Amino acid sequence: MMDVMFPPKLNAGDVIRIVAPARSRAMVMEHDHTGIIASRFAELGLRLSYGSHVDERDALDSSSVASRVADLHDAFADPSVAAILTVIGGYNSNELLPFLDWELIRANPKILCGYSDITALQNAILARTGLVTYSGPHWSTFGMRDHFEQTLRWFTAVMFDTAPVTLSPAPHWSDDLWFMDQDKRHLIPNDGWWPLRPGTAEGRIVGGNLCTLNLLQGTPYMPSLDGALLIVEDDLESHPETFARDLTSLLQLPDAPNIRGLAIGRFQEASRMSRPLLEQIIGNQPLPAGVPVVANIDVGHTDPLATFPIGGQGLLTITGSAASLTLLRH
Repeated sequence: MMDVMFPPKLNAGDVIRIVAPARSRAMVMEHDHTGIIASRFAELGLRLSYGSHVDERDALDSSSVASRVADLHDAFADPSVAAILTVIGGYNSNELLPFLDWELIRANPKILCGYSDITALQNAILARTGLVTYSGPHWSTFGMRDHFEQTLRWFTAVMFDTAPVTLSPAPHWSDDLWFMDQDKRHLIPNDGWWPLRPGTAEGRIVGGNLCTLNLLQGTPYMPSLDGALLIVEDDLESHPETFARDLTSLLQLPDAPNIRGLAIGRFQEASRMSRPLLEQIIGNQPLPAGVPVVANIDVGHTDPLATFPIGGQGLLTITGSAASLTLLRH
């Protein structure tokens, strides 16, 4: 197993490079929240720069493989760039993997943050270089005017500091199209995390978006699950049946019997997932005895959105009706 490498933390004055490894910024700009985004990063003392190709847009709302690879390579190679943030997710980040310069990335360890389809890049980088990356908000996420405070607190705690961060349930969550109408927001009371199997587990965090992670199976870009603390989530395109088979596929990998814990992110309302359905799904999985399982945690395609390190060290504790997840090394 490759040694893990943590990138330097952020400091006031740092430059963040924005790249579009999946969908184009031109698509996102159909709802322009750049003023809010600029203000948020200015308040953090961070400066933004943009990849040369972020606004290219093809028929799939993305851009050429060559353009996306060039922007990623430029971001890692540029000594003035401290961290890399993705515009948004999409469907095709895995197209880039055969063309990435892994030695360049390994020689220039930097924060890379995003979620959803960016899971393919993040886990491939872990597998090929050992560099820890971060599942967390996109550049576009910072355009949320209201109810962004908890997402921002988790982001800054992980990106600016090295102290352990304990995640706990947010009091409310949302699953609305905030980017279309910032004045029409719907907050849902949180019924807390769902402890499904008790226990305590510490391990190297692997995961992100489940269906995207599964795209790496059988490729040189799949990280080891040996000793892993799995954190997975999926979006509204995943209903209970597809989530069940995707999870089974992951847990049938040869090294999956050695996972140490499983944490599942909150499902979007359109997925139609419920706690009883998820309990049934977990009961059918090839999970080793004693592996603790929690669900409905604050990661995934709802808000607020926690930031966690892919490749970092986590501690999952489930006792009775209580559960916590501590990011020990990030």
